[in-house]
Amino acid sequence: MKEKRGKNSVKKMIYNFLMAVMLFVLPSCSRAGEVQKDGKTLIYGSGDYTRINPAMDEHGEINSLLFDGLTGHNGENEVVPALAKSWKFEKKLCTYTFYLEENVKWHDGEAFTAEDVKFTIEAIMDSENGSENRSDFEDVKEITVIDAHTVCFKLSAPNAAFLDYMAMPILPKHLVSGEDMQESDFFRSPVGTGPYKLESWDVGQAITLIKNEAYFKGEGEIERIVFKIVPEDSAKAVQLKSGELDLALLPPKDAQSFAGKDGYACYQMKTSDYRGILFNFNNAYWERNRDIIPAVCYAIDRKAIIDAVLLGLGIAAYGPLQRNRYNNEMVEKYSYNPKKAKEILEKAGCIMGEDGFYKRDKETVGFVISVAVGDQARIDIAQAAAQQLREIGINCTVEIPVKIDWEGQMAYLIGWGSPFDADDHTYKVFGTGKGANYSGYSNRLVDRYLVKARQSDDKEARARAYHQFQEELAKDPAFAFICYVDADYVGNSAIQGISTDTVLGHHGVGIFWNVTEWTFSK
Repeated sequence: MKEKRGKNSVKKMIYNFLMAVMLFVLPSCSRAGEVQKDGKTLIYGSGDYTRINPAMDEHGEINSLLFDGLTGHNGENEVVPALAKSWKFEKKLCTYTFYLEENVKWHDGEAFTAEDVKFTIEAIMDSENGSENRSDFEDVKEITVIDAHTVCFKLSAPNAAFLDYMAMPILPKHLVSGEDMQESDFFRSPVGTGPYKLESWDVGQAITLIKNEAYFKGEGEIERIVFKIVPEDSAKAVQLKSGELDLALLPPKDAQSFAGKDGYACYQMKTSDYRGILFNFNNAYWERNRDIIPAVCYAIDRKAIIDAVLLGLGIAAYGPLQRNRYNNEMVEKYSYNPKKAKEILEKAGCIMGEDGFYKRDKETVGFVISVAVGDQARIDIAQAAAQQLREIGINCTVEIPVKIDWEGQMAYLIGWGSPFDADDHTYKVFGTGKGANYSGYSNRLVDRYLVKARQSDDKEARARAYHQFQEELAKDPAFAFICYVDADYVGNSAIQGISTDTVLGHHGVGIFWNVTEWTFSK
């Protein structure tokens, strides 16, 4: 799907999210044995990439290998220096000044400077470019380059998550300036400052990275990392067993088949990655039936889904911050209660029909959950939830369209989650009109509490605001939260250095955070 610049922001949001989804689901085929194993190469089983564009898209595992931000995150997901060696914040002026590393080179040999920082963030802030990350920087009022290695950000309002957002990968101005930020060929031949650089891209087959010997933090031990394109999870398991892959993220059923086997290491890692049913409030159905959404939430047996689909490797979800310091454990959790679900439906005027489904104003109560092709765990979760809803009288079915109709669909099996500041994946996901609000959800109180939390640096005040946000979201659900999904990585036991205690993000992204410390000798 292609989009010309200048179209409305909703379509740009849709384009960006589709690109992010396509990173993981675009069908392709992998020819066994194409990647040569030389004892210095780690082969990772990856979904396909149509582009590598971290300024516009989220969640690309490859981003952190090719690019750096001004800040980064350590194994505890705390903010640490990266391209910026230090910074200061002037509270009265609401200004951050970053002091940059002075000997950083782009992969093409050009010098990294403050101009690259200014260019990248302004490109994200430009509404014409349609970045889903735009909401992260909406408080930036002015960016001033002091000199080649000093840059200032003046904010219009405080943003407690700003240092987290400055982990945004920086792009080279000399290569991207004047280019279309959605369509440029640069994003199929990216140049960054990261620990690895692009060596080759065999479309639909493999993306090969070679270590950056001039990396400013010190070169890694592993010579090459190949992102071998293997879209099907079952194929990843087969190729791990045959030795064609060295590391892959697998569904629980496949991962368990490697437990205790010589030559393999299994990493069961926590994530902030949740799944739920997104209700599309742009669809007229929810204008008429928004009041029955709590019945949907009560009708879902989360434990049964976790046991059957995830083999117990996950936790029941009731909100977006369960793996965050600001989680509110006292909110309504919508624990499985089919009796209460029916009571809500009947109180809303729904009458059980002879076919076993409720009717409201002569219309059958029910909806379709759309799921992206290729993600079997999501498909299984959606099917299980739909069956449970049918059992209490809601006619719910599942579709797996080739293309997702974000404006017209009724519901979607969504996934989100961030291990960083609580503002990430709340403000832009649930805030009215924000960059990753794909449901059209709008709630005045939710907006108010999210702004309060974003603008305070007082932990107690933020806690109160986030608790209020979660309470209001539970009263007026945007999603029917289902579960948090653990990340089950399986790798060659010769890989050393993987940090198993780090809480990973959406799609299990984050395992490569300390890749320069890994070793791999076969």
